[in-house]
Amino acid sequence: MQSSELRQKYLDFFKKNGHKIIPSASLIPENDPTTLFTSAGMQPMIPYLLGESHPLGHKIVDSQKCFRTQDIEEVGDSRHTTFFEMLGNWSLGDYFKKEQISWMFEFLTTGIKLNPENIYVTVFRGKEEVGIPKDEEAVEIWKEQFKKSGIKAEAVDFSEKNGMQGGRIFYYDETKNWWSRAGITQNMPVGEPGGPDSEMFWDFGANLEIHENSEFKSTPCHVNCDCGRFMEIGNNVFMEYIKTEKGFEKLKNKNIDFGGGLERMTAASLNTPDIFAIDVFASVRKKIEELSGKIYGNDPKETKAFRVIMDHLRAATFLIADGAVPSNKDQGYFTRRLIRRAVRYANNVGIDSVFCSAIAEEFIDIYADSYPYLKEKQKEINQEFLKEEEKFKETMEKGLKEFAKLDKISGKDAFDLYQTYGFPIEVTEELAKEKGIEVDLEEFKKELEKHQELSRTASAGMFKGGLADNSEQTTKYHTANHLLLAGLRKVLGDHVFQKGSNITAERLRFDFSHNEKLTSAQINSVENFINDIIKEDLPVSFEEMTIEKARELNAMGVFGSKYGERVKVYTIGEGNNVVSREICGGPHVEHTGVLGIFKIQKEEASSSGVRRIKAILK
Repeated sequence: MQSSELRQKYLDFFKKNGHKIIPSASLIPENDPTTLFTSAGMQPMIPYLLGESHPLGHKIVDSQKCFRTQDIEEVGDSRHTTFFEMLGNWSLGDYFKKEQISWMFEFLTTGIKLNPENIYVTVFRGKEEVGIPKDEEAVEIWKEQFKKSGIKAEAVDFSEKNGMQGGRIFYYDETKNWWSRAGITQNMPVGEPGGPDSEMFWDFGANLEIHENSEFKSTPCHVNCDCGRFMEIGNNVFMEYIKTEKGFEKLKNKNIDFGGGLERMTAASLNTPDIFAIDVFASVRKKIEELSGKIYGNDPKETKAFRVIMDHLRAATFLIADGAVPSNKDQGYFTRRLIRRAVRYANNVGIDSVFCSAIAEEFIDIYADSYPYLKEKQKEINQEFLKEEEKFKETMEKGLKEFAKLDKISGKDAFDLYQTYGFPIEVTEELAKEKGIEVDLEEFKKELEKHQELSRTASAGMFKGGLADNSEQTTKYHTANHLLLAGLRKVLGDHVFQKGSNITAERLRFDFSHNEKLTSAQINSVENFINDIIKEDLPVSFEEMTIEKARELNAMGVFGSKYGERVKVYTIGEGNNVVSREICGGPHVEHTGVLGIFKIQKEEASSSGVRRIKAILK
């Protein structure tokens, strides 16, 4: 099955069952300072899972682009990718376990015709000390579904210690089958929602060569082991609890949050354990074979290089299209790192020509129907790849000169060559060997681990899933963000548009289109405009409407595939005194008078044609 076909079948299936389809959000999160990237399908849905009303109702479905920096070093095996699409469906206080489990079983076995004999599931084993029982309800629903296919599904526990035990349904603890932002402890904040989840796995078969001849040969095989036999293809989160002063209690309105990897489901439908064997990589594999003269799958080291090139350049293509152009900071740092890592691995298979833009063009063609904006940005994407490859070649030459100065190679020296000049440790070792000196590999590993931990922190964010902060102070800054845009357009002109924002409970950071540094007089005028509105204590209200009506009302927003059929429009002011009208998901205050005093602390250049303001509320 083609991945595009599977994606459409999934969206159509849930649309048939009353869900509204929404487009994928950007890989660059909006108003979420806790993470650099959209790393999970549920991330853009957090405000709605925490109580905001969605303009399209209570049943939502989508395919969300995701990028995870923590998997960069893992890429090279058969299943890790940094970029992927997450199929998602949500019930916002509507249906719950019975409907979700039965729909997922129907979709997998009938919709995409997976053999139910190869499907295994996990559930939460409970935690008695905090009053959360075993999820026997989910177990019984799963048993009913398997029974429809003539399969007797036994539920067993402690498979991580005792192996499969003939089971089909397996209990695991909170590290595997519980979701909440702060774990499941007595210290979990009051008001925090959470719940058990149920993951679905595909069995590629009890091939003894996978397990017996691997590093896992002395451990029992179970669905959550890493021997290669099983692959997780989806996770149903049952958000049914809330932490109270008394402990955990059931939520009045329960939510469903499902996430399933599109590429992994496609691999399961083809019964191939190699993600890189599916259709979205086919023409790119062929292109790399042409450029390198090597054949994918013939040699383990060369196969790893193919996978790194395919994954990293696909991810970089989407990142550049979403605004993360290669640079030395923030999101652009990771785009640069991906491209340079791909180029290094290309050298391992004999590709020494400029090739990244050619690979990017293949991916643009592959995804053109699903993501038309890639075609629109093709020229820009190609230019960024060409520039970055040229810069990297210059950097490598500088690195060789730096290497020539070294009489010994400490672990830090090796890491600096890796981090600053893109030298793989293998290259450093080879060059060191030619000079008759050794490399401190232990120290290098320590430096690399520190670097990887920073990458994981950047991607995962403050909470599991990179959740946004919905505190009262952050809500105030979210509202002030709207006033700042209105003030800048009032003082500077209608050419000003929002280019990005980053909001925390301590401050707001706002990027906007403008070519010149603001004068002191202009900054004062913006501040005065905003503080006058705050003093007026204007009402803040919202209305759910069609995208066409939002246009008619001149609501601010980037119109296009970003929004669904209906949107939420926030208005500050009323009648003839409307000062701001924007498409936004919230949350916001109800009156401007609670904001305090608005003060701009800094105004600076962000990038070409874009300025940045940092401001606080006192």
